[in-house]
Amino acid sequence: MTLPTIPPLLDAPADLPAALARAIDNKTKPLGSLGRLETLARQVGMIQQTTKPALREPAILVFAGDHGVVAEGVSAYPQDVTWQMVENFLAGGAAINVFAAQNGYALRVVDAGVAHDFGPRPGLEDRKVAMGTRNFAHEAAMTPDQCLQALRHGMDLVDALPGNVVGFGEMGIGNTTAAAALMHKLTGIPVAQCVGAGTGLTADGIRRKQQVIEAAVALHAGAAAPLEVLATFGGCEIAMMTGAMLRAAERRMVLLIDGFIVTSALLVAARLQPAILGYCVFAHCSGEHGHRQMLDALDARPLLDLGLRLGEGTGSALALPLLQAAVNFLNRMATFESAQVSEQSA
Repeated sequence: MTLPTIPPLLDAPADLPAALARAIDNKTKPLGSLGRLETLARQVGMIQQTTKPALREPAILVFAGDHGVVAEGVSAYPQDVTWQMVENFLAGGAAINVFAAQNGYALRVVDAGVAHDFGPRPGLEDRKVAMGTRNFAHEAAMTPDQCLQALRHGMDLVDALPGNVVGFGEMGIGNTTAAAALMHKLTGIPVAQCVGAGTGLTADGIRRKQQVIEAAVALHAGAAAPLEVLATFGGCEIAMMTGAMLRAAERRMVLLIDGFIVTSALLVAARLQPAILGYCVFAHCSGEHGHRQMLDALDARPLLDLGLRLGEGTGSALALPLLQAAVNFLNRMATFESAQVSEQSA
């Protein structure tokens, strides 16, 4: 399978950066006074290669999958919570349903690898790769073929989206363990600094989680290439997100990146295609231990810091109004000339 090739963000008309700077600076405001919104407006303009960017039909994809490593006692919740929460998504009762509806997202729920048979269900994208991954404490979580299948499904899902903005979310008991392992392997940050409470582990539970990851890393010491690391330690939902992110950036979409698990999928994508980072808007810094350092490893500046650690794409949904505000001021705000307002003197 050929992975998407992502052009660098600066691979655009040579005069576009200067044109965007003029468009932003000529609005009726002191230079730089809209802060990060100006940075966002410039980024979206560069992604879409225009001084008149537009956000069309934003969608959020929530990928669900189970993890065999849960058998090692790394989660405060039983594995059944994954499929139960998928049912909650389909019934419209989860936080992501509320925030997506509030902020105008189309919500798509994806069964990437849940250990449960849902049968045909309205509103559920059935892209199941396996009934959960294997236990990476003893063997690789996925075969290479399963990992590639997940990547391909992610790309196909993005190809079916009609808009140009996609947010990412996930659900999967045990997936903070997978994300922490990916973080360690791909950044070299010590495991102790990658591991957090996840869904609510005690201090003893966190230590247990750390020990499981450290032992697994030793067992799979030969895994080094990004896709090999993903197949060894990742999840079906994480791999599917990675494929979706790569395709979205190739299509010059805006990617809204959620918390710890979503960022771990991006970490893999960025090791494969570093240019993807130019297409990413980092929604927030999670309350999950390790997320700040993961963001730092990607040189990422999150928009929000609300102590969120729910997942589901909730941070992505909450960041959309800020992205919309950035585009709106660029397109709708008066210029000094049109408003007949005197500009700053030299």
